[in-house]
Amino acid sequence: MSSETTLRMTPQRHIILKIIKELHSHPTADEVFQLAKRHLPHISLATVYRSLEVLSEHGMIQKLELAGTQKRFDGNLSRHYHVRCLQCGRTEDLPLKPLRQLDAMIENMSDFEVQGHRLEFMGLCLNCKNRANLKSRAHTLMAKEQGADA
Repeated sequence: MSSETTLRMTPQRHIILKIIKELHSHPTADEVFQLAKRHLPHISLATVYRSLEVLSEHGMIQKLELAGTQKRFDGNLSRHYHVRCLQCGRTEDLPLKPLRQLDAMIENMSDFEVQGHRLEFMGLCLNCKNRANLKSRAHTLMAKEQGADA
């Protein structure tokens, strides 16, 4: 879409933009839909999807298309990195400015003129890590009990 195209700000788009700007959780379209229904009970999921696409095309929000996950949306328009939980998908901003040295390194290693980059870190959030540790301890205890019964 042309940047010169004026975006008509419908009530639906206004609410969706407000939701994205107020949240720092990088919601999916389905999560935005659930929140938008509180303000506009008759809004459809299709309207939410279309509005998110239009808002991202007009540079009002960022669309995060992270590997192997649902699209998420970010109201923070500054260049920044993200960290994503491999278990639950929670995505957060990292307080780290983009490393321009990476652009220069890639330019030196290739014939590309780098225009920018996105960097995503992956791991387990504290809740998922704790849940995994609890499961592991439970399995260890069960194995010990079964060994003692034998």
